[in-house]
Amino acid sequence: MTASESPTLLLRRVRPYGEGAPVDVLIRDGHIAAIGPDAGAGTSPDVERHDLDGAVLLPGFVDLHTHLREPGREDTETISTGSAAAALGGYTAVFAMANTQPAQDNQTVTDSVWRIGREVGLCDVHPVGAVTLGLKGEQLTEMGQMADGAAKVKIFSDDGMCVYDPLIMRRALEYSAGLGVLIAQHAEEPRLTRGAVAHEGPNAARLGLTGWPRSAEESIVARDAILARDAGARVHICHASTTGTVELLKWAKDQDISITAEVTPHHLLLDDSRLETYDGVYRVNPPLREAHDTLALREALVSGVIDCVATDHAPHAAQEKCCEFAAARPGMLGLETALPIVAALLVETGDMTWRDLARVMSVRPAEIAGLTDQGRPIEVGEPANLAVVDPDSPWTVIGDELASLSANTPYEGMTFAARVVGTVYKGRMTSRDGKVLA
Repeated sequence: MTASESPTLLLRRVRPYGEGAPVDVLIRDGHIAAIGPDAGAGTSPDVERHDLDGAVLLPGFVDLHTHLREPGREDTETISTGSAAAALGGYTAVFAMANTQPAQDNQTVTDSVWRIGREVGLCDVHPVGAVTLGLKGEQLTEMGQMADGAAKVKIFSDDGMCVYDPLIMRRALEYSAGLGVLIAQHAEEPRLTRGAVAHEGPNAARLGLTGWPRSAEESIVARDAILARDAGARVHICHASTTGTVELLKWAKDQDISITAEVTPHHLLLDDSRLETYDGVYRVNPPLREAHDTLALREALVSGVIDCVATDHAPHAAQEKCCEFAAARPGMLGLETALPIVAALLVETGDMTWRDLARVMSVRPAEIAGLTDQGRPIEVGEPANLAVVDPDSPWTVIGDELASLSANTPYEGMTFAARVVGTVYKGRMTSRDGKVLA
C-alpha cells in the first residue's frame, strides 16, 4: 500500500518523546496532519483510532545492520519474517546485510531484495551491497551499478568478513567517496582470530576456549580511520565491542575524520561471564567482551562517541546453536528486543531521555545512511514513521514466540519493563500489542 492509499489514523493520548501531557496525533496520507489535545476534532467516525493511554511516541527506529538471510537461508529467516520482527520491534527501516547465498554483490540481487521488501510492505528494506565479489576480499564489486539500480544502494559492507587487504579497502573508500555511499567495516584482522570463538581473557582461558583479542578489532579500526582520512571518505564501524575501539573513535573524531560507529544491544548488556554454560546461543562475532567493555560502550553511546544502536539481528537454525560451543554459528536475534534493552540500560537509569534514545535508534542511523524520510521530528507535515512505546509493560522474552523463523535469543527468560506496543509505517499501523497488522 502506498502512502496515498494509507488510512487516516488517530493516535489518542500519546506523549511525543515522553515529554509533557498526552496529546492526540492525526495522521493523513502518510504524514502527520495535526498534533494536540483536539487533533482529532471533527474527524469522521470511521477514522482508525488507537487509544494508547499515555504511551511514549518516538520516530520509527532505523537498523543499519540486519541479517534477513534471503536469498539462500530461508529456513532461518525471510524478508517477510524479518520485516515482521522489525515491525514488532518499532523499526520502520532496516538495512539487510550482504552475506546472503548468493551474496548481494551485484545489482540483480540487491534489486531483488529491495523489491521483495516493498512487496512485504512492513518496513523499508534497504539491501547492503557487498564491497568485494563473494565477500572474498579480493576484487571490488560494481558499487556504482548497485547504487544506480532500483534499490539505490547506500551502504556497502562485507559484514561477516573483514575487508582485510588495506589496498582493497583504500580503493573501496576512494570509490565510495566519488559515489557518495558509505563503507561499513566488519573490523576483524583475520590472522589474529584463526580458530577464535570467545573473548581473549581469563574466562576463555579457564574454559578452554580459543581467545579472540581486542587487537583484532582495534587494529582495523585504527587502520581504516587513517585510510578514510586520506581518501576523504566516510567509514562506519560495525558492532564496536571494546574499550580500545571507543578510545580510537574519540581520537579519529577529534581529527575530524569522517567515521561513525554502531553498538549492538548484546554488547551493551552481556559480557563473557555468560560463557560459563558453554551455550552456543552466546557465541557471537565479535565476541562478548568483559564487563568494563560494556560500561565503556554505554558511556560512549550516551556521549555520542558511538553514534547509534544497530541490532546485528542474526537468525540461526536450532541445530546451528544447539551444539558444541566452538561449532555454533555466531549471531543472535535482536530486532524485537533492542528497544527494551536500551531503555532498561540507559533510559530507566536516567542516563538518557527518550529523546536521546530516539537519537541513537532513529535520528543518527537515518542520517548516517542518508535517509530523508526516516528519523524525522514528530511534527506536523513530517512522514508518519513512528514507534509507540509503553515504558511500563513488563514482558518476558520467549524465543519461540518471536516473529523470527529462528529462536536464538540470548535473552530467553529475561523480563523487561518497556515494550513497543505499536508501529506506524508510512501512515499505516503495522503492529499493535505484539501482533503484526499488515
